[in-house]
Amino acid sequence: MASSTVPRSSERGEITTRIDDFARQVAERYGVDTSSYETLWSWSVDSPAQFWRAVWDFYDLDAIAGPLAEGDDAVLASTEMPGAQWFSDVTLNYVDQVFRHADDPDAAARTAIVGVDESGTLVSLTWAQLREQSLSFARTLRRLGVGVGDVVAAYLPDIPEALVAFLGTAAVGAIWSGCGQDYAPSGAAGRLAQLEPKVLVTADGYRYNGKDMDKAADSAELAGLLEGLGSHIVVGDPSRQPARGIEVLSYESAIASNSQAQSDVRDADIPVRVGFDHPLWVLFSSGTTGRPKGIVHGHGGVVVEHLKAAGLHADLSRDDVFFWHTALSWMMWNFQAAGLLVGAEIVCYSGSPLYPDADRLWALVADERVTYFGTSPGQLQASRKAGLRPGRDHDLAALRGIGSTGSALSADLFDWIDENVRPGIPVSSISGGTDVVTAFAGGSSGQPVVPGELSVRYLGVALASWAPDTTPLIGEVGEMVVTAPMPSMPVSFWNDPDGARYRAAYFAHEWSGTETDSEPVWRHGDWVTVTDRGSLIIHGRSDATLNKQGVRMGSADIYEVVESLPEIAEAFVLGVDGPDGKYWMPLFVTLVPGATLDDDLRSTIASSIRTRLSPRHVPDEVIEAPGIPHTRTGKKLEVPVTAILAGRSGVDVDPRSIDDPGLIDWYSERGREHQW
Repeated sequence: MASSTVPRSSERGEITTRIDDFARQVAERYGVDTSSYETLWSWSVDSPAQFWRAVWDFYDLDAIAGPLAEGDDAVLASTEMPGAQWFSDVTLNYVDQVFRHADDPDAAARTAIVGVDESGTLVSLTWAQLREQSLSFARTLRRLGVGVGDVVAAYLPDIPEALVAFLGTAAVGAIWSGCGQDYAPSGAAGRLAQLEPKVLVTADGYRYNGKDMDKAADSAELAGLLEGLGSHIVVGDPSRQPARGIEVLSYESAIASNSQAQSDVRDADIPVRVGFDHPLWVLFSSGTTGRPKGIVHGHGGVVVEHLKAAGLHADLSRDDVFFWHTALSWMMWNFQAAGLLVGAEIVCYSGSPLYPDADRLWALVADERVTYFGTSPGQLQASRKAGLRPGRDHDLAALRGIGSTGSALSADLFDWIDENVRPGIPVSSISGGTDVVTAFAGGSSGQPVVPGELSVRYLGVALASWAPDTTPLIGEVGEMVVTAPMPSMPVSFWNDPDGARYRAAYFAHEWSGTETDSEPVWRHGDWVTVTDRGSLIIHGRSDATLNKQGVRMGSADIYEVVESLPEIAEAFVLGVDGPDGKYWMPLFVTLVPGATLDDDLRSTIASSIRTRLSPRHVPDEVIEAPGIPHTRTGKKLEVPVTAILAGRSGVDVDPRSIDDPGLIDWYSERGREHQW
């Protein structure tokens, strides 16, 4: 595959990217070697205060926060994890960086957001409209009594109204938290009720998989589950919401800039400047076992991290159209908003990615002239299984890059993109998470793309692979760790006043042979190989380790092999500890229409694994399943289902957090049937 260089002419006429420009500025200012990505990355993690000041200056953040004081302490006063002190004296607002792009002379005509639903209905907002509607929404919130530190919760599809409401919330210094409407009311309340929001924003419906999904009753039920709720704003018909002693108003009235109620609200200080670590939003863990954890991120950390990730690594700017298929429950919705930080147009899509067929998103990419398309391995796998050739069947001339996340992107899908979308088009498989609302590693403009690998560790991310005794590993599988703080690491967990749950989540792992007073590191819970070229291979969750005959292996390696077979729709492999040291490694598969799991296919699966991986990777059984259980953000439920198959007591899987809760009973029965 070709490198992921994104052509862009500089004033001097040569081909350049923003990360090239950034590297030149770093070399000139700090006198460091930036001749290769690896030397630039090494400097970024060895000199974090200088690196993040360089990001600040490259994006001229003085314009929204005032001049940054001299000295490293002004950027990073403490490197303790958790508890690093970033930009301690800075005040700013996320929204100010977005609205800078509305100040251009052509802002009235330039598109900021396009929203498309499953039926093809399209709405768009210019930058001027985005600012006007967001500030009007902010004034409405002020009138409703929402101020700095209050919470606004959303129960919405991926529509432009969600972004307007988010920006209006952030503008008054309030805290945003969103949940997709695929969650039942009780599942949404399991997250949002923890926050005790003052205002709830909902939609009365959306279209999905060819059906109109009426969500008015669900929205009303959710409102009734939120203790202390003061107001309810409805995208759609507010009259369908029952009277509950709270104010119910339409979204249209909330963004009406000439309303008398709004004109009475003083807004000279909107957007409100807040501290660098002031909460911007709360994202939630999957909550498959136990109560979902509310993860709090700050204004400043998100701004600098997303400018780096979206602006430098993805090379996004006002010249781009950025579309990542996502939902409000997934952190990629928050990351897609980063497009607005760099001035790009972003596309929201509300509907099934596979309706009326697997070509739906490719058609949307073509229609909207998308330049950077973000998706999931599942969507790409469905495209491959359907025999699609998007590069032949659509005009994708504008498309210059493809991103994928949610799980490891297998090498065969890199190859499929190269053969069926465009030869040499850059593919960025990224790995990060809700925890840091960004990527630790992925593709980067100008860096070689190798199928099955993440090209680089992102700038400013001190990522390593560790052996159990903390020895750094190159070319071997180890635990993914981050050994230095990042600005977008959580400010806190919600309702965790002493930070105990936060520390337990990332910093409590006991490494063998280390002193008890050693500096803590962030253990992310993934198996990873760092190659001698600086690229990465993700092998799956380390808390769902396969350990057959004493050999550790990652589930992602097996999925790559099995899911490349044309008969297999999806695979699910588990390693189950039994009595008396016994071990069972079943492989569950779902099949494409027309395929049959017979002895020939079982033999093909086993021989493919034996040949491409090793004999020890071959499962004990291959079992056809009615489905594979996922979180609502698409991650396979390896850990809880493994515990269920092992017959462990106390495994409490919240059905509200699963895409198909009925599957849990089916897997429980398979565990009971297994003969140890």
